Amino acid sequence: MAIFSVFLVNKAGGLIYQLDHFLPRSETEKTFSFPLELVLKVHDERVLVSFGQRDGIRVGHSVLSINGADVSGKFTADGKEVLEYLSNPANFPVSIRFGRPRLSSNEKLMLASMFHSLFAIGSQLSPELGSSGIEMLETDTFKLHCFQTLTGIKFVILADPRQAGIDSLLRKIYELYSDYALKNPFYSLEMPIRCELFDQNLKAALEIAEKAGTFGPGS
Repeated sequence: MAIFSVFLVNKAGGLIYQLDHFLPRSETEKTFSFPLELVLKVHDERVLVSFGQRDGIRVGHSVLSINGADVSGKFTADGKEVLEYLSNPANFPVSIRFGRPRLSSNEKLMLASMFHSLFAIGSQLSPELGSSGIEMLETDTFKLHCFQTLTGIKFVILADPRQAGIDSLLRKIYELYSDYALKNPFYSLEMPIRCELFDQNLKAALEIAEKAGTFGPGS
């Protein structure tokens, strides 16, 4: 089970905090000889596997690193195009790490704004007055969970569909937000959160939730 990402969205739809929390098992690293056994293509400025999934590497996974150096979009760490680099026999053998595509900063902002709009539409379309809005969206690969406070801040978690205890975890994150952001004299409401103690305690809460499978009161 895994927590993929945590988002905090202000009442205007702006992203004020985001944390990726990936488990290593979602990524696979393998050493390849020339020619490469997988078919790769560029999509949305990322290099993705389009054919030939094997050994935990699946179609749709992206190239995350080459020889231990992180890949940025479709470029290697030293600025070369990934596909061009992998077409040269002189660069082999090569170690490549594959995994789920990671959202860019712009995509995270767009996601926050888009969900904010869907949340508002859902609240307005509800036949019941005072609807709490969208609390969960479910797909075959993840669930999106949302908790909105009385002041309009939304706490959003993207998680494995099998992950239990998300409601309790959302309340725990709200407690951490209240303790380490709102009580920080240097923090301004609705602005991005930059607080090391909040980061540390949030990461600890996510690790506990993953290991336990549930996140009970008082944990």
